Amino acid sequence: QVQLVESGGGLVQTGGSLRLSCAASGRTFSSYAMGWFRQAPGKEREFVATISRSGGSTYYADSVKGRFTISRDNAKNTVYLQMNNLKPEDTAVYYCAASIVAATTDGSYRYWGQGTQVTVSS
Repeated sequence: QVQLVESGGGLVQTGGSLRLSCAASGRTFSSYAMGWFRQAPGKEREFVATISRSGGSTYYADSVKGRFTISRDNAKNTVYLQMNNLKPEDTAVYYCAASIVAATTDGSYRYWGQGTQVTVSS
C-alpha cells in the first residue's frame, strides 16, 4: 500500500513557475515508477510526465516538454514536478500516481494522490 500526498499548487501568472511535490508513505517508494497527470474542468485526465524507479529515465507529454521537469528523491520518498513558463492551458488539478513500470496511461497506475490545484492566470 502506498499513500500519496501532493502539495505546491496555487495561483500563478502566465510565465511563472511552480514546483509540485508528492510525498509517499511506506518503505517501498523506490519500487515504483511515478507519474504526474492533470485534469482540467470538463476534460479527461491526461498524462504529463513519468519517471522510472531509479530516476534515470523520464518521459513527457509534448505539451509540457521543455517546460516541465520531473524528478525524484528516493531517500525522501518524494517526487517533484518543476513547472516553468506556465500557460493558462496548464490550469488543472494535478495528480501524482505510482506504478510498477513507467507508463503514459492512467490505467497503469495503481495508487493515486488526492490532487493539487494549479491555476495560471492570463
